Amino acid sequence: MKLNIRGDKVTVTKSIKDYIEDKMSRLDKYFDNAKTVEGKIIIRVRNLDQIIEVTIPTSRFTLRAEEKDQDLYAAIDLVVDKLEGQIRKNKTRLNNKYKNLDKFEMSFDFEVADDEIDETKIVKRKNIEMKPMDEEEAILQMELLNHDFFVFKNIDEECVSVLYKRKDQSLGIINVK
Repeated sequence: MKLNIRGDKVTVTKSIKDYIEDKMSRLDKYFDNAKTVEGKIIIRVRNLDQIIEVTIPTSRFTLRAEEKDQDLYAAIDLVVDKLEGQIRKNKTRLNNKYKNLDKFEMSFDFEVADDEIDETKIVKRKNIEMKPMDEEEAILQMELLNHDFFVFKNIDEECVSVLYKRKDQSLGIINVK
């Protein structure tokens, strides 16, 4: 796999780069032609945490994982484990959806343990009535419901919006036009 490794206000040393390349090579077995796949890796520091973000775009979907740890090498190990887990967990779903496509990068010639099989199903369905409101009222509603997200009809943007709480506890909004 070709890797584009860069540091955001961090110097990426040769030893860090070599360690990342060594660990990421574990993922090569999941791709038919790993040399054509390009992974983008960003390393940054926030307070004492070393953060590594890996994005691997394929022709049909994008694999992405982010991990943080006080030790960068531990964060690298965690992020590679997470990516491998995502691939293995979703093997059946990926295989069913993409196996008959020409020029698809993934290889499905690997075994999956029973505890890794993803049986994710929708267990609850809700219908909601969206009343028009502004973003401030939506924030209030989300906080009162103690949810991580809130869907509402945004009167300011004249669209449906999704208000959500980010990992760093700040808020984000997605507008559906």
